[in-house]
Amino acid sequence: MKKKITMMFFLCLILLVACSQATDSKGFTGKVVYVVDGDTIDVKLANGKEERIRMLLVDTPETKHPTKPVQPFGPEASAFTKKTLLHQQVQLELDVSERDQYGRLLAYVYLNGKMYNETLLEEGLARVVVYASNTKYVDEFKAIQKKAQEKEIGIWSLENYRTEEKKQAENEEKIPNQKCKIKGNINSRGEKIYHTPDSPSYKQTKPENGFVPKTKQKLPALEHQNRNGKANTAPSLVIIIYIQEQRLLVVV
Repeated sequence: MKKKITMMFFLCLILLVACSQATDSKGFTGKVVYVVDGDTIDVKLANGKEERIRMLLVDTPETKHPTKPVQPFGPEASAFTKKTLLHQQVQLELDVSERDQYGRLLAYVYLNGKMYNETLLEEGLARVVVYASNTKYVDEFKAIQKKAQEKEIGIWSLENYRTEEKKQAENEEKIPNQKCKIKGNINSRGEKIYHTPDSPSYKQTKPENGFVPKTKQKLPALEHQNRNGKANTAPSLVIIIYIQEQRLLVVV
């Protein structure tokens, strides 16, 4: 009896350690060693590796873009991030897509338990930008952005930013080809992800940042059989999930 209790105790202990490691694997800690601009930083992780971090769901005005001029409030955003984060210990939380097309790690950045992505929005130094499937905090971010807009602080004190944001909001509800209601974009792995009106990320997906399939165009690798045995080229819902680098495609 004692032997069985001992074995059960060790099994529970192993399970607790495994769960703890699984939780820790979702986040990283490190020290900010360089600030590229308002939304991009270099972090030296606890394991000694240095990573370039692009903050998720926010976009600050450009200061170092190769083809764009320095934008209003870009230097202010960069200076604010440098003042706040440089040489500080931060925590990084990942979302669905781990990296972008440039190899940068995509993350929500925390300083002393406070998410810095939100701080940029609160200060009017960034706006909400949604790409692919990283939408974990999109509703909260948009609520914060709305308050900054109402206060007309930072970028929202400029008329052109308010006008551009209004156009983007209109584009989210408008699809170029009215006969085709499937939106899509391309993730960091170069794969096309389709969203139908029933998909959770449908409204957040911006067709001008991705693609909209033509009405009669066959969707590659997504054709499936319906209940009558006939082929459907426009499934009602397509979900692509990554679990430990394994790609799972679910068609409903």
